[in-house]
Amino acid sequence: MTKPGTPHQASFIGLGAMGGPMAATLARAGRLAGAWNRSPARAERWGREQGARIFGTLAEAARAAPIVILCVSRDTDVLEIVDQLLPQLTSGQIVIDCSTTAPETARTAAMRLRAGEVSFLDCPVSGGTEGAAAGTLTLFVGGDAEVVERARPLLASLGSRITHLGPTGQGQAAKAVNQLMLAGINQAVSEALAFAISEKLQLPELIAALSHGAAASWFLAHRGPRMAERHYPLGFKMALHAKDLCICRDMAARHGVQLPLVEMTLHHYGRLPACMDQDLSALFELKRALFENQNPA
Repeated sequence: MTKPGTPHQASFIGLGAMGGPMAATLARAGRLAGAWNRSPARAERWGREQGARIFGTLAEAARAAPIVILCVSRDTDVLEIVDQLLPQLTSGQIVIDCSTTAPETARTAAMRLRAGEVSFLDCPVSGGTEGAAAGTLTLFVGGDAEVVERARPLLASLGSRITHLGPTGQGQAAKAVNQLMLAGINQAVSEALAFAISEKLQLPELIAALSHGAAASWFLAHRGPRMAERHYPLGFKMALHAKDLCICRDMAARHGVQLPLVEMTLHHYGRLPACMDQDLSALFELKRALFENQNPA
């Protein structure tokens, strides 16, 4: 297996709500070779906006840079793209998956790529679209330590904290913990602020005060004001959080355990079909309806 020097550029696959701003961040840093998206219209529009190269095929993306980064929605998408990339990849290249998948999906992708002497890192991220655009994401990384170090300079353009958590799949396991915790925070903040309204408290002033006390959190500071406005611009789609919580449920089931927080949150999301393409903070609509004694919007 060849061992190329530190790679400085990457091809980027997937230009959705997170992938688009992540690829743009790499472009600003001079680290983007080009991008590909399953929907050509979205790719062309993004390319015009960013002044960046758009690949016509996955084969072009595979050949253009020593690193290929994926950021797609589903486990099946990851494995399908890996299979399409593999014939075009060469020994020593690195595939980094920033999607959120089951740990087993990461291990399957790594096994398939290993046959072509291609390295793999599972590298899911946290920080929302804001962090993606600012290059301040938190990156949970699983894979070989030597590969992580080779990729670190490029990963540093995407995130302010890069944590190597162990072998392949451990990055995704850490992201599952993050998504489970996020469910609890979303439940607590949305319910507490709905309760505050019932007590005739003014949310802007209350959020400012709470943000300096023991209940302070990133979610309260960044999503609380949106709840107060009942406006939920996309930071992280509720439908994708539901998908991630199903991964958590399956992981816990292998231990014979049911996670009540996961089940409750999935049930609540299921009662908000009109909000599934909005930010997950739209859960506030369900909590507010409890006190208004009406059906959620």
